[in-house]
Amino acid sequence: QLQLVESGGGLVQPGGSLRLSCAASGFTLDYYAIGWFRQAPGKEREAVSCISSSDSSTYYADSVKGRFTISRDNAKNTVFLQMNSLKPEDTAVYYCAVSTVQAICQVRPGVFRFGSWGQGTQVTVSS
Repeated sequence: QLQLVESGGGLVQPGGSLRLSCAASGFTLDYYAIGWFRQAPGKEREAVSCISSSDSSTYYADSVKGRFTISRDNAKNTVFLQMNSLKPEDTAVYYCAVSTVQAICQVRPGVFRFGSWGQGTQVTVSS
């Protein structure tokens, strides 16, 4: 049974760092693109980052480029999101999910198709 479990969220001051983990079970992560999404109160869910399975190519939203880094450890069946220089606007519930088109992050530029979502982990950036 496919399952994703996010962890690593918490409360951090602006400028701080957090490392989120997305642990997969019930399937082999090697063959799937894994994405990170976030949703803040009153806002639509947005794609934050994604890593492909074929060549580990990555995607980052403009708002997080240079601050966030996505990586994968296939031996541990886990994807990570290192978040540095956090800002209050990064506050949201963060989710990881599996691409419904397996190996790729986007079916075409700007279009994502993800399912099998995790439960989410809260990230709060506040002074």
